Amino acid sequence: MAGSTHTVTNQAPPLTGYDVFTSDRVLTEAVGRHLADRPREEALAELSGLGRGCGSFQMQEWGVQAGDHPPVLRTHDRYGHRVDEVDFHPAWHRLLGKGVSAGLTDAWSRPGGQVRRAAAFLMWTQVEAGTCCPLSMTHAAVPALRADPELAAEWEPRLTSRVYDRELRPARLKAGVLFGMGMTEKQGGSDVRANTTSARPLAEEGAYELTGHKWFCSAPMSDGFLVLARAPQGLTCFLVPRVLADGTRNVFLIQRLKDKLGNRSNASAEVEFAGTWARRVGAEGRGVPAIIDMVAATRLDCVLGSAGLMRQAVAQAVHHCAYREAFGGKLVDKPLMRNVLADLAIESEAATTLGLRLAAACDAAADGDEGERALLRLAVPAAKYWVTKRCAPVAVEAAECLGGNGYVEESGLPRLVRESPLNSIWEGAGNVQALDVLRALGREPAALDAYLTEVGAARGADHRLDGAIRDLLTDLADLAAAEGRARLLAERLALVLQGALLVRYAPPEVADAFCAARLGGDGGAAFGTLPPTLDLAAVVERARPAV
Repeated sequence: MAGSTHTVTNQAPPLTGYDVFTSDRVLTEAVGRHLADRPREEALAELSGLGRGCGSFQMQEWGVQAGDHPPVLRTHDRYGHRVDEVDFHPAWHRLLGKGVSAGLTDAWSRPGGQVRRAAAFLMWTQVEAGTCCPLSMTHAAVPALRADPELAAEWEPRLTSRVYDRELRPARLKAGVLFGMGMTEKQGGSDVRANTTSARPLAEEGAYELTGHKWFCSAPMSDGFLVLARAPQGLTCFLVPRVLADGTRNVFLIQRLKDKLGNRSNASAEVEFAGTWARRVGAEGRGVPAIIDMVAATRLDCVLGSAGLMRQAVAQAVHHCAYREAFGGKLVDKPLMRNVLADLAIESEAATTLGLRLAAACDAAADGDEGERALLRLAVPAAKYWVTKRCAPVAVEAAECLGGNGYVEESGLPRLVRESPLNSIWEGAGNVQALDVLRALGREPAALDAYLTEVGAARGADHRLDGAIRDLLTDLADLAAAEGRARLLAERLALVLQGALLVRYAPPEVADAFCAARLGGDGGAAFGTLPPTLDLAAVVERARPAV
């Protein structure tokens, strides 16, 4: 029974029971912009249905449960037999099943599939980001396997299936499968060419026996894995099935699960191969080229995942401040808090707009547009570098908008804060992305041409953007000894591209605020330092989720 003084007032209602898609103006506009007339209405209806699920109390509760009950490794059964299985909370399986049925592994089979999936993935991250890892890797395995038509014919229908089958059994007996990957090793990390796992050819054509280890193997409960190992002709890509065709378990020794800062609902493991059967993907010695499309897809998912985390953090902050009263009025109406919220909002909008533009480029590239393919070569590593790095400060600042409430687990903000650094680290950390930007600039002139064409479409619309483009061209004129400033180049490439997209597509008040603070030098280092003469109330209102 509540005490006589226990009266709850001046607390925001929970942000639940709403449509995550239709309440996000930026996302709905981007989807409508990038889809042709025919699939647009179907996509909007489908995404709204998923949005209502993502905003439901039940789905949110599953996300909390999955995060609060991390997976548990079982190396042996009760009799001492090695089983190497990972037990998950039921909420994890419910969420993963929902994600698969929503098409988060099926972007390849329909018009506008990349844009539709990108929007869904951005929303799904806001429920529980841990399940995004197996969904992302399964989605990204498709282009890698297409290097081998026989493998693609066997596996692609199951990879893109909307059926989640959690049982470990031969893939031929399953309606749907999930994939993981294992690229890095203790001694090499991102330098996969330092890998020592060996691959010995067997009598069967394309079959090998692997011996070695992988330092990070995410989603070890998956049905198959793409891994790199050293064959007689050099580093090669292999498919490692979890269960062999005859029903026996492949040798896949899970030594331990990582105890991670965030992403705790998802299992990340150290695994050992000791006579493990594998099938070669592509030619011997061509391991890195074989997985390059997979890496590009997972890096784009890092951008989308960070955009989703930022959107949820900003939505929670704006929602709280719209209800909370302090010093005689609503927090959202206080000039300084409004400045903070607007600053967070433009960061979130820039990330979403860029992520969906890159997804649209993936659709166009799949249809044979070489200009869009070239744009992706430069824009994806630049976006992955910058957007993922902005996620952590956005999440922390959003939590601060809730005051002490934001530091309490029940608010959900601490889970976002713990998750926020992940996408910057996984799939190649900041230096790897910045160096990849340099490689694209140095080796692929078409990539820079495509980038300049894209940003050039906005020239003349904002003097600050025009100035930033001129400064960028000066930076790009001399790439000799550029490694030491590769991060700065990646940052500027991403910011100019974001600014150009916002100038073209966002409301004037959003583009004005972004160009002033991010390109014109009129903002400070911390959030909440926008010029007060801007129309910040309109920016904040645009970011407010409609409940």
